[in-house]
Amino acid sequence: MAEFQLIRLATKPTAQICYSFHPPVSAAKPVLLVFLNGLGLPQVSWVATIAQLKELRQKTGIPAILTYDRFGQGQTTDRDPQDEGAADAMHGHDCLSAVRDLRQLVAQIIGDKMGLADGADNVALVLVGNSIGCALARLYCQEYPGTVAGLLLLDSVLANSDFVSVFPDPDAEDFDPATLPPGVPPQALRATREGTRRIFHPDVGNKEGLSRKSLRTLLPASDGPVLQGPGGRGPFVTVVGHDFEAFAEELAKMGPPKPLTMMYTNPYWQRYNEGLAKITEPERSKGPLHAPNAGHFIQKDNPAFVAKELDELLSKIL
Repeated sequence: MAEFQLIRLATKPTAQICYSFHPPVSAAKPVLLVFLNGLGLPQVSWVATIAQLKELRQKTGIPAILTYDRFGQGQTTDRDPQDEGAADAMHGHDCLSAVRDLRQLVAQIIGDKMGLADGADNVALVLVGNSIGCALARLYCQEYPGTVAGLLLLDSVLANSDFVSVFPDPDAEDFDPATLPPGVPPQALRATREGTRRIFHPDVGNKEGLSRKSLRTLLPASDGPVLQGPGGRGPFVTVVGHDFEAFAEELAKMGPPKPLTMMYTNPYWQRYNEGLAKITEPERSKGPLHAPNAGHFIQKDNPAFVAKELDELLSKIL
């Protein structure tokens, strides 16, 4: 397993980022595989997936691999210097800022660790994201077209949603209580909407200082824009969603009754993922799949499934 190290971005030299780098093994092409965390789990959540991926690809070649914790996350204890003096430290910087940091990190890693000058443009990237990491991956593709060869999107954040509107409003004039699942009263729906607002609404900040407020503007649709990969073709894209039952049970521990998740959240997320499968050419798209027995943090619940899909994706690129 690679050791964790610290690096200073040339664009933000007053702070350090914690990362791990795995050099390539018998890789036919210069490819860098980058894992993008959600807000909930840091880079150590990818360790099992990486170990199993290496086992699968012993004979076919392993690309260079990079994991990292963003500013204020996991083992990166330094805050984003951009947050200094912010009116609200929990909304100190946005997703585009995180994408620019990723661009700089990738360039430095490719130059320092892979020995390739102007590496950010000369090495094909494969981005693996979970939750908000999927939004960062899409934004990276949009900001730096032609650089990303593959995307594995694991239970993407609903970037264009306030999350509350996933559920109908029980206080709306046209609401019909008879449409609710059996045994679920309107007050349970009302409590679920309020709990969702407190935890998941984009206005809710986080210790990392990565604001989600602008996501609906940055990524207003799940099915576009269509992305451009190397050579003028779209990137290979695999879209994976959570297991409906596992996710509903996981969410129930936080409050929302399982029947409400099954009736409203899961179908909503499925439609979002169906859109994500359209951000590349049809012949380069796979999914949406469902990771068996996995809730939102798919890499934690089923790393073997993630490794298998990633192995297949890399086989199309390496």
